[in-house]
Amino acid sequence: MRVLLTHTPEMRVNYYPDRALAALRQVAEVVLHDGEAPLSGLALARAAAGCQAIVADRATPGTKETFDNAPDLVAFLRVAVDVSTIDIAAASSQGVLVTQATPGFGASVSELAIGMMVDLARNVSEYTVAYQAGRLPEPRMGRQLEGRTLGLVGYGLIARRIATVALAMRMSVIAHDPFAPIEDAGVESVPLDRVWAESDVVMPLAVSIPATRHIVNAASLAAMKRGVLLVNLSRGELVDEAALAAALGSGHVAGFAMDVGSAPDQRPDPALAARANVVATPHIGGLTPEAAEHQAMDTVRQVADLARGVMPERGLNAKKATRLARLGITPSAAPSG
Repeated sequence: MRVLLTHTPEMRVNYYPDRALAALRQVAEVVLHDGEAPLSGLALARAAAGCQAIVADRATPGTKETFDNAPDLVAFLRVAVDVSTIDIAAASSQGVLVTQATPGFGASVSELAIGMMVDLARNVSEYTVAYQAGRLPEPRMGRQLEGRTLGLVGYGLIARRIATVALAMRMSVIAHDPFAPIEDAGVESVPLDRVWAESDVVMPLAVSIPATRHIVNAASLAAMKRGVLLVNLSRGELVDEAALAAALGSGHVAGFAMDVGSAPDQRPDPALAARANVVATPHIGGLTPEAAEHQAMDTVRQVADLARGVMPERGLNAKKATRLARLGITPSAAPSG
């Protein structure tokens, strides 16, 4: 079996570690992408000529143009949970299987979220920048988080871990998620308007779907307490950055921390990140060896299954993946994974 690994050399260092690459080479012939920019569209299809699978990093989209021009392709395997940049309908129309990885970043992202919350509450980055610039910062009153209310929008893996730590810090935790039960002891399930109105710290952690685009907007920001802290480590599109910039400028939002944003590869917008009351990191929430290797090894197992003629886990369109027959796999009667 022949596989194209789409990661650029820089991306491979961080997101497809040597152990995973060696394991992938044990189960397939691997073609590496050595360009500096991500592949997409027709260029991706041409790079995948002769390959039965594409193992795609998060910056490599799966477009209709790619699927329509890759006659050898059987499977498109995303080394991430997010598949919002993959045109699954177009893949299905060509009989190509699309898979995703399992979440391996729960610990790393939740740890960063707690750190960012503390940073905003105690002005850690502000003081650090001043000292590093040779200035002596003036101490000012910070916020104690014990007794404050943390509001979570979305209650998945990361939110549950954050809630556990916040409760241990003796914060109150409220959460809203219309799709997931909120049954953990100490966490109150509330309507969304109560999250906005009652929280001292708000973390949008919802999945990125059309209904959640700009869920943090001018109206929801206005409904929050003056001086609220906001932390976004989920998806950049959850936040209307223009509305947020206005709220930061007026002081209605006292501080914003972000690991994601509207810049390429979900990175923070540089103009927003440059503000004095913003703390930003370049989409590194899942950038730990444990998290990166977890998701890379998921795709190794998926390729190994394909090579053995077995339906891989985490298939999203198995019913319509008719090209699997080329590998001796009967398209599943129901999605696997």
